[in-house]
Amino acid sequence: MLTLTQELYEQIVAHARADHPDEACGVLAGPTPAPKDGRPQRFIPMLNAARSPTFYEFDSQDLLKLYRDLDDRDEEPVVIYHSHTATEAYPSRTDISYAGEPGAHYVLVSTAECGNDEGPVSFRSFRIVDGEVTEEDVRIVASYEADADVPV
Repeated sequence: MLTLTQELYEQIVAHARADHPDEACGVLAGPTPAPKDGRPQRFIPMLNAARSPTFYEFDSQDLLKLYRDLDDRDEEPVVIYHSHTATEAYPSRTDISYAGEPGAHYVLVSTAECGNDEGPVSFRSFRIVDGEVTEEDVRIVASYEADADVPV
């Protein structure tokens, strides 16, 4: 299961809507070692260097800066997210082949139904290890200290 704060959830969705019709991408970072249920602390939107509605890639220089920053802060990528603008929120073959962080939660947000409007999005999380995709539940909380769930 992936646990996120309402604020982090809203930041991911806002980024996906803002970059539509291109795919948005980014990372949520958290302390090393990350708990199994995620609980990332920091939102890091990235530029989709491909600037494409069907593909995303991190700029190599931005990725190098990101990993140096994570190392300096003793953090790791807890969530790697991106959006699908015309298809469901499920990893494509390309997404699966590029999934290089076996400990990360891979979040996909589909803006296919709403575009950049305020309509509902599909928000799903997956574990991708050695090409095997496993969907996991997502729990949204007001804060990590709070007990109340907010439905996705």
